[in-house]
Amino acid sequence: MPTLIAGIVAVALLYVALNIIKGADPKWLAKIIRGGGGVVTLAAALFIGARGELAVAIPLGIFGAGLLGWSPFGAQLGSAWGNYGPGAWKSQGQKSQVRSQFIEMTLDHDTGALEGLITAGPEAGRVLDEFTLDELIALARGFDAESWALLESYLDRRFPAWREHAQGEGTGRSGSEDRRAAPSGKMTTEEAYQILGLKPGAGRDEIGKAHRGLMKKLHPDQGGSTYLAARVNEAKDTLLRNHR
Repeated sequence: MPTLIAGIVAVALLYVALNIIKGADPKWLAKIIRGGGGVVTLAAALFIGARGELAVAIPLGIFGAGLLGWSPFGAQLGSAWGNYGPGAWKSQGQKSQVRSQFIEMTLDHDTGALEGLITAGPEAGRVLDEFTLDELIALARGFDAESWALLESYLDRRFPAWREHAQGEGTGRSGSEDRRAAPSGKMTTEEAYQILGLKPGAGRDEIGKAHRGLMKKLHPDQGGSTYLAARVNEAKDTLLRNHR
C-alpha cells in the first residue's frame, strides 16, 4: 500500500510539473534550467574532485560556474541559455536604416522584416503598417522617386500583388520607378553605417559580413528590392574606401 500511494503522489507531482512547464515563460524556464544545471554540475565536479580525478573535475566545475555566471565564461553561457527559444542564436537586434525625403525604412537583420515611418508631409510620424494599400498608393502620389522606391520595397513584402492592384486602379505607377530612382546625393559615412546596421569604426570583415547578409535578403534575384540592394552596395563601397 505505501508503494502504491507513493506512486500515485509521484504521478500527480509529475502531472503538475508538466503543466507548469507547458505554461511557463521560456526565458524563465531557461533561467531555472541554467541555475539547476549549474548547481548539479558543480556538485558533480566536487564529487569527482574528491575522488582525485581533477582532470575531469576542473573543466566540469568551470562549466558549472559559467552556467551560474561565476566565471569569465558566464556571460557567453548565460547569453546562450538566456536566448533559448524561438529567437535563440540570432544577432542581437541588428537593424539597418535607409532614409529618403518622405520615408525612413528599417530592416530587421534577424527576420528580414521591413518597417516604415513617414517622416514628412501631413502624415509625418505614422508608421506604414497603419495604412491600407489604397491609402499608401494615394499617399505616394506626392512622393519623390527615391521615396517611392522605398515604399515599393515595403509594399512588395506586405502586399505581394499590389502592382496588379495599382495598375487596375490606374495610378500610373507600374513598379519600374525603383530601377530609375537615384539617391538624392553622395552617401555619407554615417548613412552607410546605418544602412549596413554597423557601428562607426567597423572593420572590413564586419562590413563584408553585413553586406553579404543583407544582400541575401534584398537581392532582386531573391525577390528583394533593386533599389535597396543598390543602396546596400553603395554603403559597402563607401565604407571600404575608408579602409584603403
